Amino acid sequence: GGKDRRSGLILTIPLCLEQTSMDELSVTLDYLLSIPSEKCKARGFTVIVDGRKSQWNVVKTVVLMLQNVVPAEVSLVCVVKPDEFWDKKVTHFCFWKEKDRLGFEVILVSANKLTRYIEPCQLTEDFGGTLTYDHMDWLNKRLVFEKFTKESTSLLDELALINNGSDKGTQQEKERSIDLNFLPSVDPETVLQTGHELLSELQQRRFNGSDGGVSWSPMDDELLAQPQVMKLLDSLREQYTRYQEVCRQRSKRTQLEEIQQKVMQVVNWLEGPGSEQLRTQWGIGDSIRASQALQQKHEEIESQHSEWFAVYVELNQQIAALLNAGDEEDLVELKALQQQLSDVCYRQASQLEFRQNLLQAALEFHSVAQDLSQQLDGLLGMLCVDVAPADGASIQQTLKLLEDKLKSVDLGLQGLREKGQSLLDQISNQASWAYGKDVTIENKENVDHIQGVMEDMQLRKQRCEDMVDVRRLKMLQMVQLFKCEEDAAQAVEWLSELLDALLKTHIRLGDDAQETKVLLEKHRKFVDVAQSTYDYGRQLLQATVVLCQSLRCTSRSSGDTLPRLNRVWKQFTITSEERVYRLETAVAFHSSAEKILQECPEQPEAFNEMEQFDEIEAVGKSLLDRLTVPVVYPDGSEQYFGSPSDMASAAEHIREKLKLVSLKKQQLRQPEATTPES
Repeated sequence: GGKDRRSGLILTIPLCLEQTSMDELSVTLDYLLSIPSEKCKARGFTVIVDGRKSQWNVVKTVVLMLQNVVPAEVSLVCVVKPDEFWDKKVTHFCFWKEKDRLGFEVILVSANKLTRYIEPCQLTEDFGGTLTYDHMDWLNKRLVFEKFTKESTSLLDELALINNGSDKGTQQEKERSIDLNFLPSVDPETVLQTGHELLSELQQRRFNGSDGGVSWSPMDDELLAQPQVMKLLDSLREQYTRYQEVCRQRSKRTQLEEIQQKVMQVVNWLEGPGSEQLRTQWGIGDSIRASQALQQKHEEIESQHSEWFAVYVELNQQIAALLNAGDEEDLVELKALQQQLSDVCYRQASQLEFRQNLLQAALEFHSVAQDLSQQLDGLLGMLCVDVAPADGASIQQTLKLLEDKLKSVDLGLQGLREKGQSLLDQISNQASWAYGKDVTIENKENVDHIQGVMEDMQLRKQRCEDMVDVRRLKMLQMVQLFKCEEDAAQAVEWLSELLDALLKTHIRLGDDAQETKVLLEKHRKFVDVAQSTYDYGRQLLQATVVLCQSLRCTSRSSGDTLPRLNRVWKQFTITSEERVYRLETAVAFHSSAEKILQECPEQPEAFNEMEQFDEIEAVGKSLLDRLTVPVVYPDGSEQYFGSPSDMASAAEHIREKLKLVSLKKQQLRQPEATTPES
C-alpha cells in the first residue's frame, strides 16, 4: 500500500528462516504484479527484500530472480540486512558487480536507515514506519474480490444466455430455452449482496482517513479495482432485472396454466360427485335420531366440499392478483375463469346451506314433537291415577298442576305447528335446485309425515283436554266436599265454645228483676246464635252427603261429625234450659220480693195473708237449692255453672234479699201482736 518518492508502488518480500520455495515465490510475485493497473506499473516498483531472518544465499537468489520476473518494472531493490551477519564488502561488491546485468539498483541497508530512501509514512511498522497495514485483512478482501469477480463474470454469461434465448424464436422455443437454462449456477441475489458489501467496504476505507486519523492509501482504489466492482454490479443488475422479468413472465404463464387446471378440477368435482351426493339426500327423518344421522351424513358431505371450497378461495385470490397485474392479454380469460368458478361454487354452497337449514328445521320439529309427546304422556299419566288428596289445599295444588301442564301442552302444540309450517315451506322450495330430478314423491313422503305428526298430537291433546275437564269437575266437587266437612267441624267447635262459654261465663242471676230480665233477653239471643250454628252445621253435613253421592265415595268425616254435632247441641239445649229456668225463677223471686218490700207499712191490710211471704221464701230457697245442683247430660256426665266461688257469689244476692223479706215479715207481724194486748 505504500509508495516511494517517485509514486511507484512498494513491493515487500519478507524472508524467513525456513527454506523458501523459489517457485512459490515466483508465482506469488507474478500474481501480485498482475494486480496493479498499467498506469501504476509504468511508474515502476521499489522492492524491499527483508533478509533479516534469512541467509545471504537466499537473499541473493531472490534478487536475481527479480531480473526474470519484473526486470522492467523494478527501479530499486532495498535489501534489509541483519545487524550482525554478512560481510559488507563481499555483499556490496557482489551487488555492484551485477548492477548492469540486473538492470536495477540494489542497495544493502539496515532497517533503521531505510527511511533515507522511502518516507516513513510509506513504511510499515516492521521497518520503523507509520503506515497501517493488515496483511490478513488485505488478503481476505482480495479473496472476496476475486470470488466476486469470478462468480459475477460466470453469472453474467449465464444470465445473458437465458435472457437472449428468451428474446428469440417462437413462444415454444422461448419456453424450451428458458426451461433449459432457467436456473443459474449461483444465486444472483447472493452475488449482488457480496458485491455491494465489497463496494461498501472499499468506499468506507477510502474515506475513513479523515475521521479515524489514518492516512489514505491508493491501494484500495488501484489494486482492488473499485471501478471494476461497480461496473460488474451495474452489469449484473441490468441482466438480473431482465432475468427477473423473464422468470416473471414464465411464472405467470405457468401460474395461469395451473389455475386453469385447478379451476376445471374444482368445477368438475362440484358438478359431478359433489352434486350427485346432494341428489341422493332428500329425506328429513322421522325422529330426532334419524334427523341427527342425516345431519351427520350431511356434515361429511360438507367436509368434502370444504376442501374444494378452500381451493376455490385460493384460486380466487390468485386470479385477483393476476387481474390486478393488469396484463390485457390475459384479462378476458382470467375473468371468464373467475366467473365460471364463482358461479359453480356459490350454487353448490347455496345448496349445501339449504340442505343444512332443512335438516336443522327437521331436527327442531322432531325435538318439539318429542317434547310435546312426553308432556302429553305425563299429563295422561296424572289423569289415569285416581285422586286421593288429603285436604282441599292439596286438591287445589293438583288442579293448578293440571292447568299448568295443559297450558304447557297448548304452547308446545302451537310451537309444533309453527315449526311444521316452516319446515313445509322449506320443502316446497326444495324443487328449485333439483337438477331436473322429480322430487314430488320424496317431498310428498316428507309432507305426509309432518302433517301426520301434527294431526296425531292434536288428537292426543284433545283427548287430554276432555279428561282434564272431567278431572277438573271432580276435583272442584272434592274441594267443596272438603270445605263442607271443614266448615261442619268448625260449626261443632263453635257450638262447643258456646256451650263452654254458657257454663263458665253465664252465671249471674241479677241483683233485681230488671237486671235479671236483661240477662234473660241476652240469653235468648245467645241461644239464637247457637241455633244458627247448629243449623249451619246440619246444612253442611247434608251437602257432604250429596257430594259424596255425586263422587261415589263415602264421607270420611260426616259419620263422626254429625253425632258430635247432635251431642253438643243436646248438651247445649239442656244447659240452656237450665239457665232459662234459673233466670225465670230469679225473675219471679225478685219481682215478688221487690213488690213486698216496696209496700208501705201503713197499709197492713195488704198483708193480711202471710202466705205470700211464705211463697217468696219458698221460691228463694228453691232457687238456692237449684244453684247447687249440676246439669246432668244424657250420657250421665255432669257440669256446673261456673266455679263454686261464682255460684256462692250468685247465691249470696238471693240470701240477702231473703233476709230483707224475712225482716219485712217480722216487722209486719209485730203490730199484729201488740194490738190484742192494747
